[in-house]
Amino acid sequence: MLLDNIEKYYSKSYDLNCAETILYAANETYGLGLDKRVLKLAAGFGGGMNIDGTCGALLGAVMVLSLMFVKDRAHESDRIKVLEKELFEKYRKKMGHLDCPPLKQKYRTEEDRCLQVVKQAGAILEEIVKRESSEG
Repeated sequence: MLLDNIEKYYSKSYDLNCAETILYAANETYGLGLDKRVLKLAAGFGGGMNIDGTCGALLGAVMVLSLMFVKDRAHESDRIKVLEKELFEKYRKKMGHLDCPPLKQKYRTEEDRCLQVVKQAGAILEEIVKRESSEG
């Protein structure tokens, strides 16, 4: 379901960046209850924070993991660190890189833009969320 919503929000009709797409799709899929004002927090993370750094789709996924699995603040437990590490390691293993330039070079197309990059981040996010939600 998350991947369907990623395809929906990464469409040209919504015109969202990678980070926004992940957050919008997760908001709908997982019923996070984020309003438009909160969803705007992801705007500056697209394009690797607009400096070709870490892929915005991964940064959006970190926002979702934080919202779902941090009680009040990160320093209360190492859970978010462990989940982020898993996300990044699995993504790097599958895609080869974490940063925008090599990902764009390898996966971006004119027609689909970075859809495959965003969907892969979403697939790993969905795997982690399902497992962590069932473990409670």
